[in-house]
Amino acid sequence: MMKVSVVIIARNEEDNMDDCLSSVKGWADEIVVVDDRSTDKTVEISKKYGATVYHRQMDNEGIHRNWAAAQAKNDWVLYLDADERVTPELQKEIDVVLPTTAHVAFAIPFRTFIGTYWVNHSGWYPGPKTRLVRKSKFKYEEVPVHPRVFHDGTCGLLTKDIIHYGYPDLEHFLGSLNRQTTLEAQKWVTDKRSMPMIKGLYRAVDRFFRSYIGKGGWKGGFMGFVIAFFASLYQIMSYIKYYEIKRKT
Repeated sequence: MMKVSVVIIARNEEDNMDDCLSSVKGWADEIVVVDDRSTDKTVEISKKYGATVYHRQMDNEGIHRNWAAAQAKNDWVLYLDADERVTPELQKEIDVVLPTTAHVAFAIPFRTFIGTYWVNHSGWYPGPKTRLVRKSKFKYEEVPVHPRVFHDGTCGLLTKDIIHYGYPDLEHFLGSLNRQTTLEAQKWVTDKRSMPMIKGLYRAVDRFFRSYIGKGGWKGGFMGFVIAFFASLYQIMSYIKYYEIKRKT
């Protein structure tokens, strides 16, 4: 059986840490928690589960994730966020696959919830993300938001899920949207992207119809419409913030 280090980045996640850590306790060879200045019981709970805790302020998501993986003692690393859970079925699949694989990374299906609502449409499911990696062959793009992944070798696809309790309700979803669009606009400016208004509007319309029609959001009824609308709103908010930054510089 290959040894796997679980690496979790967290900040003020006391409400999530017990469930996250208990989902890997006894299976992971090592648990590493990188804490970003938590003022609650995140660190205390992590240590209760035997995690090795490091302290680092997140300055850039890609850099932060790469640094976190570098602290793991094993080459195989499973990245988790505190609001994610590893299912027993996924554990068993990883145990079977890793000893004989030629891949250097694996994408894992994500079952994401808004409150108690499982978003199984709009391209959200299975929506695999590359989270199980050989750290010696893998790195994140060092950008503040939505970093791409790079790996020196092939990436496989697992079939069992990570459960993602990402948003307790729609209010939290909107709060996340607000934070993410600020970082997205800053990334556009830093990368010196050309973003005329017509392009911003096109992206907003395109994201709505891609989510609602192309990815089957209509199957989700009202929630499918809401998610498609938020996908469009992400582009509009990013553009408005981009425009504001550019105007001030």
